[in-house]
Amino acid sequence: MDVSTIASIATTMSSTATKDAVSVAVLKKAMDIQSSNASALLAAIPSVSSQNLPPHLGQNINTTA
Repeated sequence: MDVSTIASIATTMSSTATKDAVSVAVLKKAMDIQSSNASALLAAIPSVSSQNLPPHLGQNINTTA
């Protein structure tokens, strides 16, 4: 191996490491945004009041249908 080949390989490895680090940072940011969006959606769900429903509703599951 000559010196130029070693330098080329070192440069390629450094570039690849930088690209990988940027990709991971972008992925983490995207996951943080999705997490905050999911939290906002869950917070926007209105609370369910079961006061208007008869007491027998929601007690059984029809497994033969």
